[in-house]
Amino acid sequence: MTPLATSAILLRRRDYGDYDLIVTFFTQSQGKVTLMAKAAKKSARRFAGVLELFSEVDIIATSGRRSGLPVLQEAALKHPFAQIRVLPTRIAYASYWSELVDVWMEDRVTQTELYRLLLHVLRELDQGVTSEAVLSVLFQMRLLRISGHSPNLKLCGICRKAVDAVRPNVLGVDVAKGGIACLGCLPPSPDGPHLSKGTIKQLQWIADGDLPRATRIRFSPVAISEALRFLESFVPYHLGRQPRSLGVLRQLRGSLP
Repeated sequence: MTPLATSAILLRRRDYGDYDLIVTFFTQSQGKVTLMAKAAKKSARRFAGVLELFSEVDIIATSGRRSGLPVLQEAALKHPFAQIRVLPTRIAYASYWSELVDVWMEDRVTQTELYRLLLHVLRELDQGVTSEAVLSVLFQMRLLRISGHSPNLKLCGICRKAVDAVRPNVLGVDVAKGGIACLGCLPPSPDGPHLSKGTIKQLQWIADGDLPRATRIRFSPVAISEALRFLESFVPYHLGRQPRSLGVLRQLRGSLP
């Protein structure tokens, strides 16, 4: 392995033996990489306060012995995002986004746009100005576009009727078919997600364009509820796994399934 020197966001860490850690980073230059941090739990100087979840760090890694994991040699804190780790709901949202990235990303596939997106929502979450829920809607809609799983929000996926021509104002969601469906084609379910036309338009606006401007889009409480219910069903289905962190997030949030 050529020595790797890059900025990276720490997605996941787990203990390995008494002293080591296995750490998974989303790197700016080479996508997702998993490294061995030797003696990370033993040394008070080498990685002290650096390998915290969701932090952005500058790392240097080299090949491990034989076929082992590459070894993290140096890590310098760039953006600690320490305020994320002071509130359980912030931790839960950041964990959910990080797990989605970890699930979707293949090893060593560069994905610069997704890196910028994750860095943006973590920075906003750390500052605490923008609603956590709005940031999650933004992140999930853009992750779907980047991953090639953008939902169909323009017409009924069954009869192909355009949204503007559908009456009444609410549409059902057919997660398996990848988008919305008019109520004539998909009878409403009390437990299933649905979207009003206003929420659909906001989801379309937030999926593209300038990140700071999209972050400032104002959602009503009803639109937030609809968008989260929809995305937290749609995203795991199309990425192929139910994230463990989503269950924790829902428990902490309390108001949504």
